[in-house]
Amino acid sequence: MDWNEFVNTFPIQLNQQQQEAVQSTEGAVLLLAVPGSGKTTVLVTRLGYMIYCRNIHPESILTVTYTVAATKDMSKRFADRFGEEMAEKLEFRTINGICAKIIQYYGRKIGKTPFELVKEEKNTTGMLVKICQEHGMGYPTESDLKNVRTMITYIKNMMLNDKEIQKLEEESDIRIRGIYQAYCSQMREKKWMDYDDQMLYAYKMLRMDSRLLEHFQNLYPYICVDEAQDTSKIQHAIIALLAAKSENLFMVGDEDQSIYGFRAAYPEALLDFEKDHPGARVLLMEENFRSNAKIVSAADKFIQKNTLRHEKHMKAAREAGADIRKISLKSRKAQYVYLMKIAQECSTETAVLYRDNECAIPLIDLLERKHIPYRMRNAELSFFTHRTVLDIQNIIRFAMNPKDTELFMQIYYRLKLFFRKEDALNYTNISKEKDIPVWDAILQYGNLEEYQQNHVRSLRRQMKKLLDMMGDKAVDQILVYMGYQDYLKKMGMNANKLEIVKMIGSREDSPEKLLERLKELERIIREKKEERECRFILSTMHASKGLEYDTVYLLDVVDGILPEKVLTSMNTASKEEIGVYEEERRLFYVGVTRAKNQLNIFATGKPSRFCNELLEKNISAESYQKLSDELGEGVIVKHRKFGKGVVTEIEGEHIRIRFGDDEKKMDLKVLARLGLLEI
Repeated sequence: MDWNEFVNTFPIQLNQQQQEAVQSTEGAVLLLAVPGSGKTTVLVTRLGYMIYCRNIHPESILTVTYTVAATKDMSKRFADRFGEEMAEKLEFRTINGICAKIIQYYGRKIGKTPFELVKEEKNTTGMLVKICQEHGMGYPTESDLKNVRTMITYIKNMMLNDKEIQKLEEESDIRIRGIYQAYCSQMREKKWMDYDDQMLYAYKMLRMDSRLLEHFQNLYPYICVDEAQDTSKIQHAIIALLAAKSENLFMVGDEDQSIYGFRAAYPEALLDFEKDHPGARVLLMEENFRSNAKIVSAADKFIQKNTLRHEKHMKAAREAGADIRKISLKSRKAQYVYLMKIAQECSTETAVLYRDNECAIPLIDLLERKHIPYRMRNAELSFFTHRTVLDIQNIIRFAMNPKDTELFMQIYYRLKLFFRKEDALNYTNISKEKDIPVWDAILQYGNLEEYQQNHVRSLRRQMKKLLDMMGDKAVDQILVYMGYQDYLKKMGMNANKLEIVKMIGSREDSPEKLLERLKELERIIREKKEERECRFILSTMHASKGLEYDTVYLLDVVDGILPEKVLTSMNTASKEEIGVYEEERRLFYVGVTRAKNQLNIFATGKPSRFCNELLEKNISAESYQKLSDELGEGVIVKHRKFGKGVVTEIEGEHIRIRFGDDEKKMDLKVLARLGLLEI
């Protein structure tokens, strides 16, 4: 079957770039597909082309996708176009699926039973809790365990050596090196493996046994990989081994959409593809069929500011539609009231996207109070067991019951009570023996210096006082006046999550009611049933990748949340800092490109740098270049607002100008766009 017969037999409409990708069946090929460019359509069509036009046996093609759901979706889409019978001959697997096959085959080959795969994290929770306790974590919360598991996954997927693990430990407040070693040791003793071990063991087997490797290389002379930007270092290493013989590797991805660094996604493999596969071709799919032209144009200019990427430009297939809308509000709280009204009147598919799950909790609180329907994707509960949130709750509980000695032992060192642990235990024992509040035990039997007694009395007064406050005021009291904020600074922790607690507390007339509401919200989110017909959707940006919505609202786009940390200069930033910042930019880019027709961005207080850059008006290259060429150190200029000045330094797109005794750093693009400078 030739190309014309193929497209007539299976009605297919493709643009030139898509056709080239479909017809590239031999050798190493990297297809860089921008958002909304139809990559799944191309992948599925290419499989059909390989079978019907190139006479490649479907059993010899392995298609690797990121999730089990994606394997099922791709198989269904292939079956819908080319028939169920042919779809059953193809192999769609996750990387863990192919690793399981390798391990089972190797086990049969050597006559040994593989380790048991632990499919549920809850089966290792008890073991991990004990390990964490043995390494100085006290009793770890769900949030703590999640962080530890994430770090273990990162270590395995990034194939870190002992020195690199030590560096990771130094950058965190968790003794991860010892925890990791104990976890791996105990897993081996129990003859268990987790999903990350499954990949490490398969990789080791392929490296050790050349016949095993050759078997799978011969079994799959053609390999297709979807969502390659989300693939980890160990996954890329396994794929490279399997493809090394034939080099018929078709990898589809977009480093501009790589947003899973915390899970060890390794977009560097896309940037190094031509180096790792000599003679490889890089193809582009740059036409976005999803979003209106204004969204596409703004998003493309925005992502161009990243440096760790291939050169490509997203182009719009659709005409210009509604402008991107910046919604300026005075506070974060105002966003939720605004969105509540949108939810009440929602008639088209509308998604509220945000960086972290916790950003949506005050909105969920409000929607639940007003009985307004909403659909929530990827519910996550670690916020409620985060150390800072639990500390605030424990301090309130102790204020309600100052005889609770267990609570006192959990909070005393967070409130500037610099007791030794043995002294604190002594006070709690006296409290129990005498049946008196812990404060009274300290003051009556503590033999304290006068300043220490004054501090204890002050804390006792403040705890009584906070019980009569609104929920948010009580949190402020704990943070500012009771010393908890100083404790957070000392521990290198931020109070971002407590802003969420305060917003919920602002709707409760006492701290006791705040505790009840937090517990109720945790239950609501845990038990929330998906309302598939509801058009008002809440989702993290991570969970929205690959999806699209008619209307999108981007929540909490403020410096300190998105991006979490702003780089002041790319020239002085470290490689790691640049990598983190560029992933933040990619996350925002993914959120922006989910919108089909209308994109709305909340600007509360001072707008995020990302928001400003996205909405930056175009300036002609000529006017910008003209201004750049005419400027130089020592040149006298006239600013529309600040008057005459002298250029002292030009650094990239920024310029320093001295106006009298005052020196200002300015953006050349802004100066050019607004015509603020005369020479």
